[in-house]
Amino acid sequence: MGATDQFLLDAYSNTVSEVVDRVGAGVAAVHVVRGRGREAKHSGGGSGFLFTPDGYLLTNSHVVRAGQPKRPNSETHYRVSFSDGQQFAARWVGDDPDTDLAILRIDSPAVGTLPSTTLGTSAGLKRGEIAIAIGNPLGFEHTVTAGIVSALGRSMRASTGRLIPDVIQTDAALNPGNSGGPLLNSRGEVIGVNTAIIPGAQAICFAVAIDIAKWVIPQLMQHGRVRRGYLGVGGGPAAITRRVALAFGLSQTSAVRVQTVEAESPAAKAGLRIDDLIVGIDGVTIDSVDQLHQTLDSSRIQRDCTMKVIRGALTPEIVYLSVRPMERAGD
Repeated sequence: MGATDQFLLDAYSNTVSEVVDRVGAGVAAVHVVRGRGREAKHSGGGSGFLFTPDGYLLTNSHVVRAGQPKRPNSETHYRVSFSDGQQFAARWVGDDPDTDLAILRIDSPAVGTLPSTTLGTSAGLKRGEIAIAIGNPLGFEHTVTAGIVSALGRSMRASTGRLIPDVIQTDAALNPGNSGGPLLNSRGEVIGVNTAIIPGAQAICFAVAIDIAKWVIPQLMQHGRVRRGYLGVGGGPAAITRRVALAFGLSQTSAVRVQTVEAESPAAKAGLRIDDLIVGIDGVTIDSVDQLHQTLDSSRIQRDCTMKVIRGALTPEIVYLSVRPMERAGD
């Protein structure tokens, strides 16, 4: 190894070490316990990290739910432990299975002594940048791995079936237990929340982009959930023929075909019919079910929206419907 190679290796090592020294104390192991007293049982865990000085901790929804489909109840308890040996009880604040994010809160006078992480941005990331993960894989607490950002703009399915957009792919080695831990850049800023690995694959791991988390965090802190709109339709992808696209001046090649309409739902009240093709809402192009889900955010709840649909197979026409989405019921 030449002097230049040694210099570069030392620079890389120093960068990783400095990030860990600066951020590591704010990363926690999260332990989930169900029941009380002798009935209490450890039911899962993962990682998390403080993002405010007053004890708010970000982690994964699947970590706080520990494999349960319902939200945590009074029988679910949390303990978090840090690299200096301190342990605290924590409480559930809110979670969003659709983005696999959750917030816990440490209620203790000591939280002010724990350093919180700095949330960066995922908007300017580039492939090849250093990516550092801190977590608790396979029960080995406060483990550090490093690699690079392998790809950007990935998407993955949450446990709810909804698509999580703008997922970061990294080759930093992750294992069960890393879930909920921070993915950091070379400046020690959080750029993602580690959330998934592909069983059997090597060096293919995923993190929810921190810009998605920064959109979710205020809603979880205010409502305990992310508010989303509900139409009451079931649908699937449908191709738009070139003839129809040209006839109506559409740039898209696909839409959402309505397969079911629930009685008394917003869609039913708006006059949406089975086999209608939803192509837009409030000027936003709808070319997939995932795009429809993403468009129905909290800004459209209980607000009159204009839905653009193609109706009729033999003699298709454009129809505009006024629809007022309801808030989707939580779980």
